[in-house]
Amino acid sequence: MTAGIRHEDLRRRNRAMVLSSMRRMGQPSRTEIAAATGLSNSTISAISAGLMQEGLLLEGKSEMANAKRGRPQVALELNPCACSIVAVVLSLNSLSAALIDYAGSVVMEGHKRIPTLTLGKDALVAELLDVIRSLLRHRKEKAERVIRISIAIQGITDCAEGTMLWSPITAHTDIAFGRIVEAEFGIPCTIENDCNMIAVALRWRTPERFRDNFVSLLLSNGIGMGLFLKGQLFTGTRSSGGEFGHMMHRPGGALCRCGRRGCIEAYAGNYAIWRNARGGGGDDLPIADISQSEMRHLADTARDHDGPEREAYRRAGEAIGYGLGSLFALVDPAPVMIVGAGAEAFDLLERPMREAIARTVGGQNASDLTFDAEPNELPLTREGCAMHALTFIDHEIFSNGPLPLERTKAA
Repeated sequence: MTAGIRHEDLRRRNRAMVLSSMRRMGQPSRTEIAAATGLSNSTISAISAGLMQEGLLLEGKSEMANAKRGRPQVALELNPCACSIVAVVLSLNSLSAALIDYAGSVVMEGHKRIPTLTLGKDALVAELLDVIRSLLRHRKEKAERVIRISIAIQGITDCAEGTMLWSPITAHTDIAFGRIVEAEFGIPCTIENDCNMIAVALRWRTPERFRDNFVSLLLSNGIGMGLFLKGQLFTGTRSSGGEFGHMMHRPGGALCRCGRRGCIEAYAGNYAIWRNARGGGGDDLPIADISQSEMRHLADTARDHDGPEREAYRRAGEAIGYGLGSLFALVDPAPVMIVGAGAEAFDLLERPMREAIARTVGGQNASDLTFDAEPNELPLTREGCAMHALTFIDHEIFSNGPLPLERTKAA
């Protein structure tokens, strides 16, 4: 009996390895999958045959020549119709959702502006359910199975409970979005921190650079962080983990959106830079939503001449730099990807950021610290949601065999 259990575990692991390799490699041959997984050619042939019979894999249209024998090898690919997922991104005054097939391609998407700061709790939930419902309606027309919904939200999330604990985008707290969505549609739903999903996407996009240890730092109206350590996403013991923007920069300092004082975000968020550039005081209430065009104009003014605008960006870079220096004192310097609208002003932030890092203990070994910048966070957030959900499906569902019909009836 013990040997049988071990054999079944090995079978699941090998199937998951094949599916993971397929997802990373696109259209590999059986030989390439064997090389990537370390499994024998005969094992790969048996597993791929079973996955094809179950409708998870297809033979690709292209053939690749075998340089050693001169024989073409048939490429394999994930079957996009095997299942689908819904990825939702809820951020400040914005709701975006996409229906994504098993191969990772977007089938349908939608985006709408909603006043998250003023919507009542029931209205906010209704907007979320409505955008998911519209995608599921399309799925029924195409006869695709949606077996997972992944929602990324700004703020602190309890992933295990599927709950948004707190978010700067709404006055409401402790909203059990996961349970609400599951009760409405009968489909498993996860709630994730948006910055964590950005980090997941970066690891899939550029694994040669963002693999074991790296930081994704969101610079927008708010400040957030996704953190990979030793190849694992850091999520803390209960919630979403890296709330970098609300680490303390100056005790008793400027007012933050979270209601506390002296947070990094209270000096480096868009509203903080705007407040300082316009001569506002630390007691001034944060402005709710500053347009990207206004921030671009502010940055252009800072580049043009010395003045309060340039000083505001200097203070922002300094706050971020001291925060990163403190982090690197704990985990060692790692590559940093700057994501979000603030990345467009990285040229104004970089020097004071590096100078601040150099003044910290964590900056002692940071002379070779590298930064990359990507101003559009939405595609990364959505891609992270999709890959997080699809990887779960590969490892926890399809590694066991074909999906039982009764598990998709509610979808």
